[in-house]
Amino acid sequence: MKVSQIRNMTDEELKRKIGEAYQELLNLRFQFATGQLKNTNRLKEIRKDIARMRTVWRERELQRYGEDAS
Repeated sequence: MKVSQIRNMTDEELKRKIGEAYQELLNLRFQFATGQLKNTNRLKEIRKDIARMRTVWRERELQRYGEDAS
């Protein structure tokens, strides 16, 4: 997922996508542990997607708090 796509999401969509990504990561880790995971690169991809989404979420938080402080 690209950052431009993430930035175009609403707060609710972003929060839902982060939750879905964590659920997928959990499932991938389980598959990896049981030896069922074929595409191990997907673990790396989903972790990076989560990091991107959390970064955008944090930027929005800081922006909101910055506006409140003014």
